[in-house]
Amino acid sequence: MTEIIPFLKSLFPPSHHDRVVLVGGTVRDLLLGRKSQDTDLVAAFSPEEFSALGFRLVEATSGAHVYFRHHPQFGSIEATCITSMMDLEADLLRRDFAINAMAMSLTGVRVDPLGGEADLQSKVLRACSAETFSGDPLRIFRAFRFEADGWCMAPETATLIRKQQWTDAFSTMPVERFTNEMRKALSRDNPERFFERMIEFNVGTAFLPELFRMPSIPAGPLQHHPEGDLFSHSIQVLQRVTAASHDPLTRFCAFFHDLGKLSTDPALYPKHHGHDHAGFETAPEFCNRLALPATYRKALAWVSRLHGTANLWETLRDSTKIRMAEQAIKSGIVEILPVVSAADTAGGMTMAGWDHTIQVAGMNMQELGIDQEKLDVMPIKKRSTFIQHARVEKLRELRGEADGRSGAGLRTSSQPDIESY
Repeated sequence: MTEIIPFLKSLFPPSHHDRVVLVGGTVRDLLLGRKSQDTDLVAAFSPEEFSALGFRLVEATSGAHVYFRHHPQFGSIEATCITSMMDLEADLLRRDFAINAMAMSLTGVRVDPLGGEADLQSKVLRACSAETFSGDPLRIFRAFRFEADGWCMAPETATLIRKQQWTDAFSTMPVERFTNEMRKALSRDNPERFFERMIEFNVGTAFLPELFRMPSIPAGPLQHHPEGDLFSHSIQVLQRVTAASHDPLTRFCAFFHDLGKLSTDPALYPKHHGHDHAGFETAPEFCNRLALPATYRKALAWVSRLHGTANLWETLRDSTKIRMAEQAIKSGIVEILPVVSAADTAGGMTMAGWDHTIQVAGMNMQELGIDQEKLDVMPIKKRSTFIQHARVEKLRELRGEADGRSGAGLRTSSQPDIESY
């Protein structure tokens, strides 16, 4: 508050100060002592006044149009226009939750028509009106996202969701709006809550039908999966990964790492042979349907493909470990794969030596000690085998398992030279 208020007073001429207020998440975060990523305002300015102050009109596809300006220190500044300050309370009452229906003037005076400040203290999420969700059904997923951040819906707010069927309302909602809320939830302290509430309220099947199938599918044989069903297993893996990583992409891959099990023939339950390959095949379409970035598509596909092998890390040959590391580098899951693998079972082990394996997998010919000119005259069919052997030897050297070699490099009696290939 000590920063944003003086900034706004300097941004707007004194004659404008009584016609602009902070609102919504900005006020909520100020009262919670958090720094807002954006600055939300309501202002009774004319379009010409906004333009003169450096704001440009952004016409929203849903909701009110806003005037936008960016500042290098305070980020995005978004202002909703009202006719006069007499309309402020009506604007607040049209918002989603009481904690977001507060305003603060540039002199620090607060407007709180619904008791949002009291809800802040008790972390209660209370709908502004009986039309909160019917006015914009996305707010249901926003409520779930808030619950992933530690908030709790008031009983009457939960009733508003349960008393109506939302399938038709969601049919016209762009999937990007749902996905945006899901990704935000994945960055919160309890991301599993978002998916649990979707199941509990039975909303969102059009966006994430896979989620609603998970509770009826066995995670695997009970001796390996005492938690029983795939949904419970995925929730547990997500919780363990959340404790280890704040990265939303890592958490996304953790929750959907067994996507391939949804393709298993029920006649084969509780086993899921080949689910890693099935997940690799279905992940791109799954992510495309959710309008997720390419990084999500590639990461989920390869985590699905490799996590089962990664779970056997200690039993793998060095050459297999290196090939896995090479693919992890290509697909951008170097940091993700070991975290998901360790979380796949309770008390799961980390992939010991993964950093060395990644280091070796990324080495060029010079770093491996290979003479490029001599490699060029080697038969093409033999080159990859020779290079892989060199990587294995380098990995063993880094691990200190060179069987008596004293750092002489790759050219040892145990390693054939190029001429022998």
